[in-house]
Amino acid sequence: IEWMIRQNKQVIVLIPEISLTYQVILNFYSRFGEQVSMINSRLSDGERSDQLERARNGEISIMVGPRSALFTPFSNLGLIIVDEEQEGAYNSEQIPRYHTRETADKLAQLTNSLLLLGSATPSIESFSRAESGEYRKFCLTKRAVLGSCLPNVQVVDMRKELASGNRSVFSRELREKMEECLAKKQQMMLFINRRGFSRVVSCRSCGKPIECPHCDVALTEHLGDKLVCHYCGYTKAMPRSCPLCGSPYLAGFGLGTQKAEMMIKAQFPSARVLRMDMDTTSKKDGHEQILDSFRRREADILVGTQMIVKGHDFPGVTLVGILAADMSLYNCDFRSSERTFQLLTQAAGRAGRGSEPGEVVIQTYTPEHYSIEAAKEQDYRMFYEQEIRYRDLLNYPPVWNLLVILISSREEENATKAAEQIEKKIAQMQLKTVAVIGPTEPAVAKINDIYRKVLYLKCGNYDTLVEIKDSLEQYLEKEPFGNGIGIQFDFNPVHGF
Repeated sequence: IEWMIRQNKQVIVLIPEISLTYQVILNFYSRFGEQVSMINSRLSDGERSDQLERARNGEISIMVGPRSALFTPFSNLGLIIVDEEQEGAYNSEQIPRYHTRETADKLAQLTNSLLLLGSATPSIESFSRAESGEYRKFCLTKRAVLGSCLPNVQVVDMRKELASGNRSVFSRELREKMEECLAKKQQMMLFINRRGFSRVVSCRSCGKPIECPHCDVALTEHLGDKLVCHYCGYTKAMPRSCPLCGSPYLAGFGLGTQKAEMMIKAQFPSARVLRMDMDTTSKKDGHEQILDSFRRREADILVGTQMIVKGHDFPGVTLVGILAADMSLYNCDFRSSERTFQLLTQAAGRAGRGSEPGEVVIQTYTPEHYSIEAAKEQDYRMFYEQEIRYRDLLNYPPVWNLLVILISSREEENATKAAEQIEKKIAQMQLKTVAVIGPTEPAVAKINDIYRKVLYLKCGNYDTLVEIKDSLEQYLEKEPFGNGIGIQFDFNPVHGF
């Protein structure tokens, strides 16, 4: 960046999480002063406009922010940095749909700029390109802080904990290390990738969960006796009896950040605890207040979702506990193993970043899974070699390419008919090199009273899928389905449908 500025060039630095802005801006201001600005969605329209105008007028040289910062109107751009390039937050699912990494690649070509992708756990796509020579690869083999080393990672099989009579969410190993950490006046982070109190509330008589009336998902229990849908925001009071069978025996199952916070306070009443998730950071400056308080050591334990494990640098943290490593492993998405490895490895990386050595405890019911074994060893190459074989075997990206066609309507029958009509049109193309799966229902078939159907097309040639998309768009222009039918195309999607 310093070299670019000496050449009178300008720099865009992209970060995946708003929660990282505060830490990054502090570091950049200490180095570059008033040449730095930031932009993110928490700023008002007027504040964002002011920062973009400063960039347009040449008053700043460095813009820091999430994916929207990529469109900073610099006149002499020289460098684009995409930090944590593997993060799904870089994928825009709003119109216009784009992936920041691919768009940054194109912008770098148009402006003759350098593109630098950074990650401790690269996306399979990016690492595959580096292996093929399309990208240049540079490996950092040492930690930034002189003398610090990777933490010691221990995997605890929660099946054995249960068999031995331990029904707590804390394994005996983690509880002992937490007690030791508190006794030494050191800090710790506890990661669980689910906010709320319980994952789902079910009836113990009929076994049915309480579901959102607008989405095909179960409601999540939050403190205050309320149930919330994390898809559409629907909220209702906790019922006194099962809506289906009338039984009074309702109970929450699973674990969320609110419940974990409550259990930590009960187990360690003298510990000072902070919680960081979507609920505690919804207000402006919510991220900064929590992180700054933890950085000033006003808390001993920070418990939160994945927003606490990405890129944060707290030298006082010597222990990281991962309470439910399996939570992301069995999502209906071919990238679930990749996401699990990335989350666990990044969470482990928060420990021992200062002068004191770090320890990590991963609690899981499937310690033999290759993503968890590789995370324990903090060995990306070990994970990549197994994951790329899996992708090759099942013809998934980056070995093959995937086109997803999502059909949506407020009338389920209309969505089904439209999906079948599109599938029939594709069959008429007689594409021997394309595998078609569906139409079928995605993992969540209804969101906010909108029914969804999906078709998956696999092909080794990306251009062939683009031609199919173009042909279908022309067909839909000539023979539209009418109002109320939504059609979306997504290539090699980052998130599952």
